[in-house]
Amino acid sequence: MPMYKKAMFILLIIVAAAAGGTYYGLYQEGQSVVLESAGTSDGNLPAKEITVYVTGAVNKPGLVKVPEGARAADAVNACGGLLPTADSEKVNMAQALKDGQQLKVPEKNPAANGSQTERSNKSKSADIGEKVNINTADEKALDTLPGIGPAMAKRIIEYRETEGAFQSIEDIKKIRGIGDAKFAKLKDKICI
Repeated sequence: MPMYKKAMFILLIIVAAAAGGTYYGLYQEGQSVVLESAGTSDGNLPAKEITVYVTGAVNKPGLVKVPEGARAADAVNACGGLLPTADSEKVNMAQALKDGQQLKVPEKNPAANGSQTERSNKSKSADIGEKVNINTADEKALDTLPGIGPAMAKRIIEYRETEGAFQSIEDIKKIRGIGDAKFAKLKDKICI
C-alpha cells in the first residue's frame, strides 16, 4: 500500500498547485491596470490600411494606401485628384473599396460629348468587331453583346457599382445568368 499512498500524495500536491494557480490568476486579474492606447487619443486602434491601384485620368496614378472602409473618392484624392479630362460620371465615387482593387478613371471622349452619332457608334461597336469594355460601357453598348439583353446589362452595371470594376473578363461570370456557355460567346467581344 505504500505505492498507493505516494500516488495519492502526488495527486493531492498537483490538485493543490492547480487550485493555488487558479486563485492567484484570478487575484492578479482583478489587480490589472488598463493602460491608455499610445496610438490614438480616443483609445481606438489605428485603422487598418488597404492598397488600391488607381489608373486613368488622375494626377498621380499608381498604388495608394487608404484606410479600410474608404471610398473611391478617397483613393482618387490620394492620387492628387482628377485631371481636367477625367470623366467623373463614369466612376462611382461613393463605392466602398476593397484591398487589391483596381480603380480606373476614364477620360472624356474628345469627340462631341454625348452626341447622338457617338452613342450610335458605341452601340454598333460589338457588331463591327470592336471589343466592349465591361468596366465602362453603358447599358446600350452592353446590350449589343450576344446573349446580353437590357436586364442583363443592368445587372452588369449594378455589379460594377456595388462590387467595383471587373479585374478580368472572366469575372463577368459572377453576374447571375452568365455561365460558361454564355461566356464562351462573349469572351472575344469584351475587354476590361
